[in-house]
Amino acid sequence: MTFIAMNRFRVALGREEEFETIWRNRQSDLPSMPGFVVFHLLRGPSDEQATLFVSHTVWETRGHFEDWTRSEAFRRAHSGAPKTTGLYLGPPQFEGFEAVVETALPA
Repeated sequence: MTFIAMNRFRVALGREEEFETIWRNRQSDLPSMPGFVVFHLLRGPSDEQATLFVSHTVWETRGHFEDWTRSEAFRRAHSGAPKTTGLYLGPPQFEGFEAVVETALPA
C-alpha cells in the first residue's frame, strides 16, 4: 500500500529563497532507493511570521520508507546541513500516511 511521508517546515518570512536553494542543492539518493516513487517540495501559505513548506515523498510501502530511514543514504542526506540560524520557526513536524483509496491514470 502506498505510503506518503511529509515534513512541515515553518520558514521565517524573507528566507524562503534561501530554504528553497538549500533543498535544490542538497545531495539526494532518493531515486536509487527501493520503493521510492516521487519527491516534492511544496510551498504553502504565509502568515505574519512564516511560510509553510512541506517535503512530500511517496513510497510503494511504509516498509520501503522505513528501510530508507535506516539507510546510509538517509544519514548522508541529513548530515552536514548548512548553518541555518533563524531560518526555521521550530523543528520540522513529521506526518506519515498510508493510502486507503487511490485514483491514478491508467498505465
